[in-house]
Amino acid sequence: MCRRSRRLRYWAGEFIHPHQVFTGAGFDITVATPGGVEPTVDAVSLSPPMNGGDQASIDAQRACLAQLGDTLASPAVLEEVDPAAFDAVYVCGGHGPMEDLGESAAVGAVVTALLGAPDKVVGAVCHGVAALLPARAEDGSWPFAGRELTGLTDEEETAVGLADKAPWLLETRLREGGAAFRGGPAFGPHVIVDGDLVTGQNPASALPSAEAVVKVLAGR
Repeated sequence: MCRRSRRLRYWAGEFIHPHQVFTGAGFDITVATPGGVEPTVDAVSLSPPMNGGDQASIDAQRACLAQLGDTLASPAVLEEVDPAAFDAVYVCGGHGPMEDLGESAAVGAVVTALLGAPDKVVGAVCHGVAALLPARAEDGSWPFAGRELTGLTDEEETAVGLADKAPWLLETRLREGGAAFRGGPAFGPHVIVDGDLVTGQNPASALPSAEAVVKVLAGR
């Protein structure tokens, strides 16, 4: 789930690679955003420096987004989504999703509804893990306190030069909320599976985190 932000958008590979994994697993996928706003890709995520100079990979990602153009142009309205109709929610990353979903009551309600429900899975990657922040249990507590999870680390945010530009740092917020945050080596693939919760640390974790969601669902 992702939403257009005035400043920063969703990260291409963190949407594309999980979408490919879920499609390959035979899942029916619904793209949903707050208010049904058309999501916008962060152009930086399709730049050569962010893709190891691999132009073929960039071209393939652009082609995939073009093929999904109609779907992305008319996402479902998140506030109207019935969580009971879905087996999993997976939130892609980017500063846009972090800022937009980190305070979204709608995504918090979806996450809360699926968390702990039989045969359901909650998944997120990189900045998309911010979508867990607005979730609330019936007693008003944060249901992820004490849960093992990961997301973009403060070290990684600092390394790319955006720590002083972000309104807040994801790792810091998650730790402050009581999460058992487990970061891996910077910019390497790192996935944490804690029961029905699957989180990935960074762009390199998008594909393996989606594969982990499929595996968890298959075993439930």
